[in-house]
Amino acid sequence: MTQIRSQIDTRTDAFRRNHERMAERLAQVQALQGKVVAESASKQAKFEQKGQLLPRERVARLLDRGSGFLELSALAGLGMHDDDGKKSVLGGGSIVGIGQVAGKRVLISASDSAVKGGTVPPMGLKKALRAQAIALQNKLPLVALVESGGANLMYQADIFVDGGRSFANQARLSAAGIPQIAVVHGSSTAGGAYLPGLSDYVVLVKDRSSIYLAGPPLVKAAIGEDTTDEALGGSDLHARVTGLGEYLAENDAHAIALTRDLMDHLPWDEAGGPDGNARAPLYDAEELLGIVPADEREPYDAREIIARVVDGSHFLEFKAAFDGDTVCGHARIAGHRVGVVANNGPIQPTGSVKAAQFIQLCDQSGTPLVFLQNTTGYMVGSAAERAGAIKHGSKMIQAVANARVPKLTIVVGGSFGAGNYGMCGRGFDPDFIFSWPSARTAVMGGAQAAMVMEMVSRGKLAREGVPLDAQVEAGIQAMGEQLKRRLDAESDVLFGTARLWDDGIIDPRETRNVLALCLALAREARERVLRPNTFGVARM
Repeated sequence: MTQIRSQIDTRTDAFRRNHERMAERLAQVQALQGKVVAESASKQAKFEQKGQLLPRERVARLLDRGSGFLELSALAGLGMHDDDGKKSVLGGGSIVGIGQVAGKRVLISASDSAVKGGTVPPMGLKKALRAQAIALQNKLPLVALVESGGANLMYQADIFVDGGRSFANQARLSAAGIPQIAVVHGSSTAGGAYLPGLSDYVVLVKDRSSIYLAGPPLVKAAIGEDTTDEALGGSDLHARVTGLGEYLAENDAHAIALTRDLMDHLPWDEAGGPDGNARAPLYDAEELLGIVPADEREPYDAREIIARVVDGSHFLEFKAAFDGDTVCGHARIAGHRVGVVANNGPIQPTGSVKAAQFIQLCDQSGTPLVFLQNTTGYMVGSAAERAGAIKHGSKMIQAVANARVPKLTIVVGGSFGAGNYGMCGRGFDPDFIFSWPSARTAVMGGAQAAMVMEMVSRGKLAREGVPLDAQVEAGIQAMGEQLKRRLDAESDVLFGTARLWDDGIIDPRETRNVLALCLALAREARERVLRPNTFGVARM
């Protein structure tokens, strides 16, 4: 290989002058960059008093230790708008760069809330748009550490129209399959409220996050309502009521830890098989035999099953405070990253949208789905109907039907009504579906079916003018009892497995091993390259 032979003489005066001039220019740049950092660091006491980390401390904690950080556009807006280029050097009001989080390269954008409350100047907007373009072009997950008062209203004419481009970019990034995580450390208001709203995952900080379209003063001016930050868009509201937040952290440091945990569970830039350091669950698989109550009407917590199946019993629950009847979250099984959807009761309208969102996120990231069925079906009644049970249930069913990732279903207990469909029953073509001996599958329970039929029969006879004497009533009840026995028999796990409603009945203690094998099969199948032809192989 030919080597370049340098003709530079490093001992000459010309080389020395060049070196000195370059060093001077570099020192000037570094001094300006230092002023950006110093401006933010000068507010440390104020942040500590509020129990918060400084923006650059948040970035440092997010990064893998010793991995480095390539900061981008550090002097954006130098000498423009409120940045005088001398004493007040603001860096565009944000910190943007590329670093490593949980072993994955990520684009990080952090509001520098220590500088003018993190408000966005015109060049700060351009800096943000450039960051999004880099993320899209290089297919990088994007983590936004948000604490901002929104656009700097003094320059609204330079910001407002192009500001919409940032939201369009978020939608396109998500559609392209690039995950976006918003960690809301403080205020994210007005137009900025759409930043978490358009993100794929949102981490909230308890008693700190506030997300709303208009603050209390504007609400008072617009509609005359007296309200508070918490009532309009506090962390508890968005974690429990609106469902905007997926994870609720105790403080800034906990929020960063949750974000790192989430990135760790996203199978991004990974090739080959599962993690080689899979940890066994903390609890004995033998205990799986005693978790499901002998009386099927008695509830139990699906997390107890999850804890005995997943690696290290570690489960990053999704929207834990939002609808407890449907449980979703990330975990690993024998090193394979999975998304788990399980039932703690009927599927409420809120549970439907929670599960639908989670299923779509797993599809976006290529995370296989494991369904643990035990449900009476979708919730019924006037309250559920008014809450959009059909509309929201349909979203969940559409998500399950169209998810492209491997889907594995274990029917643990009840699989009744459309709950069988929404939880990926046989009709939705899971890669594999198995049952525990406790499983029951039917359009509804035998007792409920009998009661419905008895009520329908009484109504029909009443309309026909037939008196409901003791003999007629006895006949109705006998018919109901016959129907109950029939449906109870037809819902039995042996009835279903005989008709291939599942791929077999498994020992609950073998659930982890069965899922691990099926996950390996599904992964290998999707990676295996076949050589199809138009004729098959014919014997000669």
